[in-house]
Amino acid sequence: MTTRSRRPPRDPLHALLSFVYAIITNDMVSALEGVGLDPAVGFLHVDRPGRPTLALDLVEEFRTLVADRLVLSLINLKQVQVTGLDSQPGGAVLMTEATRRTVLTALTQRKREEVTHPLLGGKVTIGLLPHLQARLLARHIRGDLEDYPALVIK
Repeated sequence: MTTRSRRPPRDPLHALLSFVYAIITNDMVSALEGVGLDPAVGFLHVDRPGRPTLALDLVEEFRTLVADRLVLSLINLKQVQVTGLDSQPGGAVLMTEATRRTVLTALTQRKREEVTHPLLGGKVTIGLLPHLQARLLARHIRGDLEDYPALVIK
C-alpha cells in the first residue's frame, strides 16, 4: 500500500477496508433512520445526492474501533491471505467468496464483543453502538443534550 485507493480499491488492504466500511455505513444509515434522522444531511462530509453524509460523519467514530482493528487482526492472524483477493483488469481488487465469508464472520463476532460506553458507563455490544450514538445525536439535535458525546473507547 502506497496511497489511498477506493472506487474501486486497487490493493488488498483497501479492498478489505472498503468492504467493512460499507457494512458499518449501512448499519449507521439504519440506526439514523431508526431515530428519525435523515442520513443524507450531515455536518462533516459534503452533501451529495444519494450519499448518506450524516452516516459517513458518524462512521468516523467507528473506523478504528471496528473496521481498522478488524482488518489488521485478520491480516496479522493470517485469517485473510493475499490469495483471497483477486486483481482485475483495470486495477480493481475483489475478494473471493471465501474471503468475504471470513470477513463477515469476523465482523459478526466483533459486533458481539462488549465495551464500556463512556457516557452511559455500562457494557454494551459493539453492534449496538451505532444505535446508541444515533440516539444521542438525535437527542442533541432536538435539544435534550447540550453537547453530542462522541464515542471514544479507551
